[in-house]
Amino acid sequence: MPRIVLFGATGYTGDLTARALVARGARPVLAARNASKLEQLAAELGGLETAVADVDRPASVRALVEAGDVLLSTVGPFSRWGGPAAEAAIGAKAHYLDSTGETPFIREIFEQYGPRAEQAGIGMLTAFGYDWVPGNLAGALALREAGDRVSRVEIGYFATATGSGSGSFAMSGGTKASVVEALTSPSFAFRGAKIVTERGAKRIARYETRPGHWKPAISVGSSEHFALPRLAPSLRTVDVHLGWFGSAARPMQVMSALTAPTLKIPGAANAVKALGARFVKGSTGGPDEATRAASGSLIFATAYDSVGNELSSVRLSGVNGYTFTAEILAWGAMTAASGGLQGTGALGPADGFGLDALEAGAREAGIHRD
Repeated sequence: MPRIVLFGATGYTGDLTARALVARGARPVLAARNASKLEQLAAELGGLETAVADVDRPASVRALVEAGDVLLSTVGPFSRWGGPAAEAAIGAKAHYLDSTGETPFIREIFEQYGPRAEQAGIGMLTAFGYDWVPGNLAGALALREAGDRVSRVEIGYFATATGSGSGSFAMSGGTKASVVEALTSPSFAFRGAKIVTERGAKRIARYETRPGHWKPAISVGSSEHFALPRLAPSLRTVDVHLGWFGSAARPMQVMSALTAPTLKIPGAANAVKALGARFVKGSTGGPDEATRAASGSLIFATAYDSVGNELSSVRLSGVNGYTFTAEILAWGAMTAASGGLQGTGALGPADGFGLDALEAGAREAGIHRD
């Protein structure tokens, strides 16, 4: 079997993913910039091979993979640090997966790296974690059941409480940094059967997460906008909403509206990002196992015809987002390494692995249809 190289192995998501891979019987090569942390993790996981690589030295990242390997990147924020791994995969003709949830990087993978990946004969699966595999799965299931009259699909993500949990989404330092990147960069949507640029949090939708209980969610750019239209030629609108923020959804919408004009001024975007970086300064690690176990996931997808009639509805639920991310990344990398990809170029989860296989993989990773 080709090698799986995990770049960013010593970070929060990388560590969880390394453990998930080993638990599934894989022997990944662990790569990161800190040699001592790498050796410690490798020893703990049974003496795995390691490689030191740093995005500031792109040649060191290129040296990680060879043709036929699978490069799995968890190095974020991806808008700043994701490029070297994507370049390395294309240059080496190695399949590529990443854990990003960041709008600008997702668009970059589909629009810029995707055509080059197709020429290289490799598959690239960006945002292959809780951001945004479950919505792709729920949306694809809804589209399949809706038939050829479907015109719009709406998807919502929420955190839920389990046991004594609060149902809030405890963010890692990397996720906080990604949120800052997303809110200070142009977003996008799929409207009028094409990708259009629009600000994040432009729209707010409300979802009934349990009987009589409605929660707000803000609009976000995600891989669903690129991937789901491939599955349904009649699809003209994809709406994806993130409901992690509760009562902060409306203030986030207002902040988005106020900052959008500012970001068009030369140099202003960097200033806003620097200000936002204070939000994540000093944030490291992420929720521990007990915290993750106290929260879960809830994902909705509803398909409509051109006049707004509901055609189908899908609801998924399961484990905490970080737990799912590690498990689905491990499943995806191992499936790709064993020849399970169904195409080349920038792929969505469903067209990359096939809908039935993806549903089974998501179930293994902890999220299933209710």
